[in-house]
Amino acid sequence: MPTFKIHHITSYEYDRAVKESVNEIRIYPYLCNEQEILNHELIITSNPDIHTFTDYWGNKTGVFNIPGAHTSLVIESKLVVRTIPPNDRHLNFNIGFEELAAEVEKDLNLLELTHAEPIRNQAAIDDIVKQIHQPWKSVAATVQDCCQFIFQHFSYIAGITDIETTVDDIIDHRSGVCQDFAHVMLQVMRTLRIPSRYVSGYICPNKNGLRGEGATHAWVESFIPGFGWAGIDPTNNIWVTNTHVKLAVGRNFTDCSPVKGSFKGPAIQELFVYVSVGYEDGHHFEDRNLVKKPESQDLWLLRQAAEEAAAQQ
Repeated sequence: MPTFKIHHITSYEYDRAVKESVNEIRIYPYLCNEQEILNHELIITSNPDIHTFTDYWGNKTGVFNIPGAHTSLVIESKLVVRTIPPNDRHLNFNIGFEELAAEVEKDLNLLELTHAEPIRNQAAIDDIVKQIHQPWKSVAATVQDCCQFIFQHFSYIAGITDIETTVDDIIDHRSGVCQDFAHVMLQVMRTLRIPSRYVSGYICPNKNGLRGEGATHAWVESFIPGFGWAGIDPTNNIWVTNTHVKLAVGRNFTDCSPVKGSFKGPAIQELFVYVSVGYEDGHHFEDRNLVKKPESQDLWLLRQAAEEAAAQQ
């Protein structure tokens, strides 16, 4: 049962003072049998009161407000978590789609997660479906084949996509990172009417060759009859193991975003994210990046829009 020390910092920096910052966070570890929370500490600029609740998908969610003027906002999470090996349940590779349909009919939550998003290039998704789906295949085998297809036919390239990248965009250039692969797999799974959900968290592989170490990670959970929710990682072409630490689940990234919010004031913001993972053997891995920085050619337009919005308040 490995133990990980995960340090996650989200830092917003503003080029002038802002006020009335309201934020929603989903950086609490997900409560499930596969992980044990040994310690979790949150440190936030100005030490605001945090109202917590459980959202529609079962995620612990925090909301806080910083009313005073400020030029930065730092949200720091220090987590110590022990992941639990899978129990005696085993994926059943014999249960097919008829059994799945019967279970979905009885559960509105599962039914909701079978609806594919309307996209421009659904034909490309349908083509993937034709290549991986055979009537005689089990649900679990189909999920596994979809994961393998994405791993083999999409290139892992950091920096060419962001949180606003659509499934159509990813299909067009056949590349991206973990959240992109998760969104494509969700579209395929839901086209096949397999209930599937997006998962946010971390991957802690400790130099074993898996992609995505150190940064926040994303994967998919599909509902397998006779088993329940099974995690699968198309970025690495594996079923989820005890190197994955789960934060939140939902329909897509928007439901699981670690931090989102708004502020008042004509300011331009920059977002920095730092994640480090400490292992029991003393090894340490960290990832620091500027998530979103306005291009100089867009800066004037952003400034103008911000000032116009401030003038209307």
